[in-house]
Amino acid sequence: MSKSLKRVRAALEAAGLPDTTREMPESTRTAAEAAAAAGCEIDQIAKSIIFAGETSGALYLFLTAGGNQVDPAKASAAAGEPLTRADGKAVRDITGFAIGGVAPIGHLTAPTAFLDPRLTEFPSVWAAAGTPRHIFEIAPAEMGRLAEAAPTEFTQ
Repeated sequence: MSKSLKRVRAALEAAGLPDTTREMPESTRTAAEAAAAAGCEIDQIAKSIIFAGETSGALYLFLTAGGNQVDPAKASAAAGEPLTRADGKAVRDITGFAIGGVAPIGHLTAPTAFLDPRLTEFPSVWAAAGTPRHIFEIAPAEMGRLAEAAPTEFTQ
């Protein structure tokens, strides 16, 4: 089992939540792939989009409904500084996850996080569980609590 998947499972266990991780036979790197694998609506997929602060270099996590896109101006306003796409190496070094498998929880160092309010319209959502083939189901409120993600309007 990968270290990344172990961290996600440990975060669920520490929160007293069931281990809902599933390994899928195909990739779940994209929201469409994950929705097909989970058998849910695309907006029930919680994408973990990472940006870096242009000034601070800090990472910011935007938990976004699968069908939504992050609006760069709104995301920058939420973060309080201009943002740029984060470098894959920086994402891995800081969060412990590779792009395509970034989970909302279980980070080595948790970035400041924001939650797309669209996700809260569902009783449960699916998110990456640390690998491109693992996902897990969670209530959006629990995911937001564990990720310390404030509901924020940041999508187009």
